Amino acid sequence: MSQDQASREHRRQLYLSEAIGTALLVLGGLSVVIFMFGSGSPMERLLPSVVLRRMAGFLFGCVGGSIALSQVGKVSGAHINPAVTLGFWLMQKLDARTALGYVCAQLVGAALGSLPLLAWGAMGRSVDFGATVPGEGYMTMDALLGEVVTTFTLVTGLCIFIGFRGLRRFTPFLMPPLYAVMVTLETALSGTSTNPARTFGPALISGRWDGWWIYWVGPLAGTLAAILVCSSLARRIEVAKLYHFDSDRRRILHRMAGSH
Repeated sequence: MSQDQASREHRRQLYLSEAIGTALLVLGGLSVVIFMFGSGSPMERLLPSVVLRRMAGFLFGCVGGSIALSQVGKVSGAHINPAVTLGFWLMQKLDARTALGYVCAQLVGAALGSLPLLAWGAMGRSVDFGATVPGEGYMTMDALLGEVVTTFTLVTGLCIFIGFRGLRRFTPFLMPPLYAVMVTLETALSGTSTNPARTFGPALISGRWDGWWIYWVGPLAGTLAAILVCSSLARRIEVAKLYHFDSDRRRILHRMAGSH
């Protein structure tokens, strides 16, 4: 196999892994949402406080953190979010071709991961299978600002953890407490997506596209702001991964803009 063929095959493995990881995030994370908030769920009786049930953001974060720790994360870095991929591209840790491939893989994965959610039936339909839409009683700009702020917080947190060697190995464990806080405080505004792919999947099966552009513009703007603020930390980040930092054998996910 030639070097070019090997490189193409490796990229295919990266994209496949990223699609699988995003599918698992959508399926696992939104199953938590449906179980916690779906009509007829036993959680309505066991935990009647909506505020306490919003702490399910902790479990959503556990799903994402687990994917980063898994073999999926070892192969692709477990971005599982176009906003995170954009952040690494802005930091020049991967080139535009790879970044675009990641985003396409994430959207495909989100679509595939959303299909099994249909098995939740009426309980899933009662919450639009976890679709994120602007909150009732709030203006469009409120929802947009909510997505900007939460994604800014996510990407800034990743920059801090990945940028400091002493914190780096704890990066996946940032997700559960971070999402527990963000979902509890912000979800009434926009649903706390922070991830265009996470929003895309359930929108496909529920038909809820209300304010869909918010869930692209908000996370991407939040990411851009975070990278600008964390520009000095970005120089300390060596590889476009959330864990398994030493496993990029072909160095596709290291600083490589223009090298392929």
